[in-house]
Amino acid sequence: MQRVSTCAAVLAVAGLAGCSHVPLVGHAKAAPPPPATAGGIGVNGYLWRATLDTLAFMPLASADPFGGTVITDWYVNPEKPDERFKCTVYILDSRLRADGLKVTVFKQTRGAGGDWVDSPTAAQTETDIENAILTRARQLRLSNVQG
Repeated sequence: MQRVSTCAAVLAVAGLAGCSHVPLVGHAKAAPPPPATAGGIGVNGYLWRATLDTLAFMPLASADPFGGTVITDWYVNPEKPDERFKCTVYILDSRLRADGLKVTVFKQTRGAGGDWVDSPTAAQTETDIENAILTRARQLRLSNVQG
């Protein structure tokens, strides 16, 4: 339940209020977080899991745990069917650091002819999602240390 309330609070800024955790039908379960020094670039396992948890309500298009990239497919909030959002998250470091994460949010609105047109997102949206992921990563790390 913590994940859904965090998701709703963060993405309300982006105009996605009312989102809920929807299981990904037809998708394989997400891979467990990789160790901090996994092959390739090597990403922080807590940031990886937190990214998947935070964006779980959006359909997943691609996830690379070794390169540290998560790409969602377009998400349409049922309360605002004329807007859709897509996120790309890059995990840039093997350490749990604020600068080890880069989020890009894309927004489109439906034009008069029914076609999708690129639109700017609210200036704070990407930062808010980054902060939600970082908060979740810290929670995961603390629960692992205490447990």
